[in-house]
Amino acid sequence: MTRLNDRKYNELRQIKVTTDYIKYPEGSVLIEFGDTKVICNATIDENVPPFLRNKQQGWVTAEYSMLPRATHSRTKRDAVSGKVNARASEISRLIGRSLRACVDLKSLGERQILIDCDVVQADGGTRVASITGGFIAMEIAIQKLISSQKIKTNPIKRKLAAISVGVVNGECLLDLDYNEDSNCDSDLNIIMFDDMSIVEIQGTAEKNSIPRDTLNNLIDLAEIGVQSLLQL
Repeated sequence: MTRLNDRKYNELRQIKVTTDYIKYPEGSVLIEFGDTKVICNATIDENVPPFLRNKQQGWVTAEYSMLPRATHSRTKRDAVSGKVNARASEISRLIGRSLRACVDLKSLGERQILIDCDVVQADGGTRVASITGGFIAMEIAIQKLISSQKIKTNPIKRKLAAISVGVVNGECLLDLDYNEDSNCDSDLNIIMFDDMSIVEIQGTAEKNSIPRDTLNNLIDLAEIGVQSLLQL
C-alpha cells in the first residue's frame, strides 16, 4: 500500500523534539510524531502521595488530556461534560506505569514527578508520543535534581520509548497515523527499554485476529522504531 509522504512500511513519521518548550516546569518538551503534537511537562513535587509517606521512596505519575480541537471535531472539556474521561484515565495510568518502570523510586527520595501530557494536535499515536515525550521531560527534570544536589545518583535505570505498529490491508506497518489507525485490521502500542525488552504491549484485533507470526513481525517493527526514537 502507498503511505502518506511515500513512507516505507518500516519508516517513522518525521519526529521532532523541542526541549524547554514551556519555561516554568522542571522539564518540558514538545514532541511531534508527524502531525501529532504533544506537550509533555515534568513537575518536581517535594511531597509524595499519602500512601508513600515515610517510606523513603518517591513516585512518578502522569495525567493525559486532549485540547478540545486536537481532533477533527471538537470534544467537550471534562469540567464541562461533568464526567470522567475513561480513555484519558486509562492512558494516564499507562504513561505512569511505563515511566515508573524505568526509575529507581528509592533513589528519587521522598518526592514525586508529575508528568502532564497535553495533546494539542492528534493524528494517531498520541499515547506513544506521550510516553516518549514524557520520558524526555522526566529525564530533564531529574538532571536538574542532580545538578542542585538534591539527589546523588541518577534514578533512571534505563531509557525507554514507545511506538505504534499495526496491520493495514494485510501489511505490517510502523508508526500508524490516524488514517491508518482508523482502518487497520489490528494495532498495538509497544513500550520498550533500550535493551529491547518489553515494558508493556497494548493490542487489539480491530477486524481480524493476529496470527502469532504476524505478532512477531510487529514486535520486530517496533524494535526498529524504538531504536530510532532512543537515538533522540
